[in-house]
Amino acid sequence: MGETVLISGGAGFIGVHLSQSLLSRGYRVRVLDNLIEQVHGTGSRPEGLSPDVDLVRGDIRDAAALARALEGVDSVVHLAAEVGVGQSMYAVERYVSVNDGGTAALFQQLIDRPVRRVVVASSMSVYGEGLYRAADGGIVQDAVRKPRRPGEPWDPVDAGGHPMVPVPTPEWKAPTLASVYALTKYVQERLTLTLSPVYGMEGVALRLWNVYGPGQALSNPYTGVLAIFASRLHNGQPPMIFEDGEQRRDFVHVEDVAEAFVLALEHPSAPGQVYNVGSGQDWSVREVAQILARAMGKPGLEPEITGQARTGDIRHCIADIGKIQRELGFRPRRDFAEGVAELAAWVAEQQAVDRVKEARSELEARGLVA
Repeated sequence: MGETVLISGGAGFIGVHLSQSLLSRGYRVRVLDNLIEQVHGTGSRPEGLSPDVDLVRGDIRDAAALARALEGVDSVVHLAAEVGVGQSMYAVERYVSVNDGGTAALFQQLIDRPVRRVVVASSMSVYGEGLYRAADGGIVQDAVRKPRRPGEPWDPVDAGGHPMVPVPTPEWKAPTLASVYALTKYVQERLTLTLSPVYGMEGVALRLWNVYGPGQALSNPYTGVLAIFASRLHNGQPPMIFEDGEQRRDFVHVEDVAEAFVLALEHPSAPGQVYNVGSGQDWSVREVAQILARAMGKPGLEPEITGQARTGDIRHCIADIGKIQRELGFRPRRDFAEGVAELAAWVAEQQAVDRVKEARSELEARGLVA
């Protein structure tokens, strides 16, 4: 292609893999990242980031750094964001400032120097609860869980009080924004889809499910659930699971996610669209913890089921990936069991600080766990 692509937040987990995919296709890649301690530890250039990537160290909200990073750029992949449902509920100013203020700062610059296409990383969290089927067979897209009393089901119930069954959630499902993080991700995607065409650009939003794979920030207790579980197991501790462990999620390998971003950058059908990015398969969180424990050679470390709910969490959300398959030709290729084995092998060679109890204490101190 020969284009220069800027990846904001590109020194992180997804950005490192995406930059490699783009380089292999002939793109030039620049990364803007502030290398914060929570994600990057020492703050040095990540080992996995190719030397062929031009790294600009700076904050997405810093106009001077952003201007340097955008010089000569043809397209942008906007990954820069604070990530974490639980943390967003008390670090409110930080999440809104970085995620939404950062996106606004990016587009303020793009007004005067428009690019061909902007692809933003949104999140499945914007859906809140996913789509459900009620006992009478009807589809419910506005399920909301009420505060749970002891002995009541964890699952949302229909009008008759019967637990509902989760079904794959398509892009047309109306957002139900249950956390500050979800609010900020929705604003990021709407800013992208609203402003891009006004200034002659093409905007695309990808709603990512639970991304996993080698290179995750193992010492960040607000990152993806598989990395959090891996950090606990690596330190000889059982994975800690809220509620009863039967909540269901879709887990998608980071290489498949990188491929989705490339398709979103290149495909002529993508502009103006929102796409779910998942594997099309779902697992209970308890099952995932057990599969990972076996892969890491620690099958005896059964997960610790807390029986507590965390404010902002949803019960079930399963990806319907039919749209991105039909329109962009996306095909997730990584088998989950093989991907978990690969993750386990990588974790075995890493150092990870287990900060899960510290993060849980933060939430409990603010009344966000009950």
